[in-house]
Amino acid sequence: MNTSDTEAPISHFSNCHLGIFAQLSRVGDLPALLGPAAQARKIAEDSLAFFSKAMYSHHSEEEKDLFPAVRQSADAGVERLRVEGLVEQLTHDHRALEKLWESLEPGLRKVAKGQDTTLNVLALESLVQRYQAHAKLEEQDFLPLAQTILGRNDNHMAALGLTLHMRHVPYFATHI
Repeated sequence: MNTSDTEAPISHFSNCHLGIFAQLSRVGDLPALLGPAAQARKIAEDSLAFFSKAMYSHHSEEEKDLFPAVRQSADAGVERLRVEGLVEQLTHDHRALEKLWESLEPGLRKVAKGQDTTLNVLALESLVQRYQAHAKLEEQDFLPLAQTILGRNDNHMAALGLTLHMRHVPYFATHI
């Protein structure tokens, strides 16, 4: 109690109530915040599960299967130069996106666990924007070009399809 409390003890109780009312107001907001917090944890958890596997697998398939098939089937000259330029850009994008993702993983793991963290929002926004631009480049430029190039020879398209199929077939151990 301070001097004013001894002179006006009733106001002491009234002042305490101000703090109680303020805290009640904040705690009353809590239910509305639990949903978004749970959603943030779920999004972080799902993103970790997806990108930690799917992104690397997708990049690997493109670099080991799609890009070489298109390179080998491209006509010499302007077409092959265009393919080479796009493959170089896309491969560079893959490494940059993977590095960016890896910088975000520790913060996202904390979010997924509901732990307090300082998530690098700028890096997260950069990942979203850069990956969208990367996918757009593939969808609008590279994949139509790949379709044209590989589509000229049914065997080339079939070989790529078989390669992708075999990559996704479960491995069954056999008895010798």
